[in-house]
Amino acid sequence: MTREPAARCIFRFALPLMFGNLFQQVYTFADTVVVGQKLGMNALAALGSTEWMVFLAFGAIQGMTGGFCVAAAQAYGGKSFRKLGCAVFNAGMLSVIMAGIFTAVGQTMIGSLVTILGTPGEIREMAGLYLKWLYAGIPVTFAYHLGAAVLRALGDSRTPFWAIALASMWNILLDLYLVMLFDFGIAGAAGATVISQLLAAGFCWKRIAEEPALKGHWRSGPEWRMAKEQLQLGLSMAFQSMITAFGGLVVQSAVNSFGVVFVAGYTAANKLYGLLETAASSYGYAVVTFVGQNVGARRSERIRQGMRSAAVLGCLTAVLMSAVMLFGGTGILKCFLSGETATVVQSLKIGTRFLRVLAAFFPFLYLLYILRAGIQGLGNGLIPMLSSAMQLIMRVGCALFVTRLMGCAALFWGEAAAWLGADLLLLLFWKRTYLHVVSSMNGEL
Repeated sequence: MTREPAARCIFRFALPLMFGNLFQQVYTFADTVVVGQKLGMNALAALGSTEWMVFLAFGAIQGMTGGFCVAAAQAYGGKSFRKLGCAVFNAGMLSVIMAGIFTAVGQTMIGSLVTILGTPGEIREMAGLYLKWLYAGIPVTFAYHLGAAVLRALGDSRTPFWAIALASMWNILLDLYLVMLFDFGIAGAAGATVISQLLAAGFCWKRIAEEPALKGHWRSGPEWRMAKEQLQLGLSMAFQSMITAFGGLVVQSAVNSFGVVFVAGYTAANKLYGLLETAASSYGYAVVTFVGQNVGARRSERIRQGMRSAAVLGCLTAVLMSAVMLFGGTGILKCFLSGETATVVQSLKIGTRFLRVLAAFFPFLYLLYILRAGIQGLGNGLIPMLSSAMQLIMRVGCALFVTRLMGCAALFWGEAAAWLGADLLLLLFWKRTYLHVVSSMNGEL
């Protein structure tokens, strides 16, 4: 990613990730559709009530493993293969340790989280059961996300795509068998996800074992100075996701207070939102790798060109996704909802209102992913974490205070406000961070 035209390079790298994320959302869709149609609206609401609790753990894992591998991208861009081997070894060691901690803490906190969030009594048991099974698979989640992060650092976005495509197909089949055929209920949906991620992890690590740049450069032990830097960046990126998730948990608590019908409509809209957000996260992954490799290659002007190209690509893509929400959103939401006609109509209206607000501000979400990823690629984890804190302030403020004035609509506008606030913060710090890294490059030269 240090040679060909920046826009083409970023788009080519992001495209397989988009399809991979699309497949990942497809099997999330499969969970939602199967649970909603087979187990009913209460089960769908239970699934939705856990959404931010799932993101709390899985978003932190994804951010942490991505942070561990920024050093690998920089080493690969600078063609320092011994350093690359150290970075990958350290990332694996740190991931094993953190997987044990996350699993223990997650299982311990399930009951408290479900209760604190005010999950409606009729769906509380199902929500807790779903989380119990999903959190049990945290080591598998670490293995998959670390493997995908290592491959992206090496400039390979195709293998993670094929891995998640394979996992998605298995997840759909397992959903049909475990939930529809064998009646394992909501636990079956969680089990299908864990098994599918295990297959994706195996596929990624098989490819890593065959990587020529790593052969002969593995270390028999950690390099502690590098490991410390990786841990710092990984933890900052994990905290960034956890801050976002904490805001989401507060919002989810407010969502739960409006009752099961509102939870179901909000959940259905969130599923479509998650699907249309996948291109944004794909551009983010591409930008982290692009910036990281060009930092390693000491090509500062190319970093600026890449950021401009990514911003244009992101905004154009966001406009297309907004059109999908505006013109096809209501029809898609109907796939998730079943039950009495009156309650389905109510939930459908709620979901459609949410989508209209999201569509109006979607380009700002795409810019948020790109700016945050660019700063992370420069090796700075603090500013992205502060941007997540800004999102937290906006979401929590709307959920706790603005709902008293606007009612449930404040929850929809709080999402847009969170994107705008984070964008402003990132724009303020982008140039300063970039110039600091350029100065460091010149000093080394």
